[in-house]
Amino acid sequence: MFKYTAIITKVDGWYAATVKEISGVNTQGRTVEEVKENLVEAIQLIIESNSMHFKEIGSDSFEEEILVSG
Repeated sequence: MFKYTAIITKVDGWYAATVKEISGVNTQGRTVEEVKENLVEAIQLIIESNSMHFKEIGSDSFEEEILVSG
């Protein structure tokens, strides 16, 4: 489980949101709860998409976990 920071803004009766730590995660919803649920789904989709993309990269690439302190 990972923790991310949601940036939520009310615009014309809707809530727009993005995630501070991951570029490209943007969504909207009619309520704060809905926009948060949509963010979780958007994060999952971005991570899944990135995983699929990097599987296609060639044999010269490799994965390695890194630790970053906040």
